[in-house]
Amino acid sequence: MKSINRALLVACLVLPVVACNKDAPQQETVATPVAAPQTADRTQWNNYLNAVADRHMDGINSSPYVYLVPPAPAAAADAPAEPVAGGDADPVLSAPVDGDYERLLDKAKTDVSRGIVRGNLLIFAGLDSARTANLTVGAFEDVEAGTMRGVRLLFIGAAADADRVRAAVEPAGVEYVHVDTAQ
Repeated sequence: MKSINRALLVACLVLPVVACNKDAPQQETVATPVAAPQTADRTQWNNYLNAVADRHMDGINSSPYVYLVPPAPAAAADAPAEPVAGGDADPVLSAPVDGDYERLLDKAKTDVSRGIVRGNLLIFAGLDSARTANLTVGAFEDVEAGTMRGVRLLFIGAAADADRVRAAVEPAGVEYVHVDTAQ
């Protein structure tokens, strides 16, 4: 009986203090926008992506899927493209192989083909906006129309690539958001 009385007494003393603190005005902190990194430094990109993701998490229920597209390897950029069998060299098909890019594309295709449920966020970003756009478009090649309603997709890249990405992803039903890296 004594412990019940003590618990009630403590509750009576603590409750008004807690209630008073709720009346205090809450100070909102407004995060200043972080500029998109101009280098391939992963730490800078992680900081940038965390800041951008925080601004777009309204209505998102889980951790975002982040696809940070690696820059083209220096050796691959200098290497001559090998023509495809048949003579006519398609510049996309004859590009040098880039293992990191190919693995990320396969992962993105697998994730998207499994189906991303409502309340999730997909972020596609990278130093090279055209490569990022190519990966985003490639990931959505086989996605059926209307299968990703309620999913938000952030494309972080140049405005020149935004419309191409929008055309590729909106049929799936995603909420498309473009974050311009020029800002």
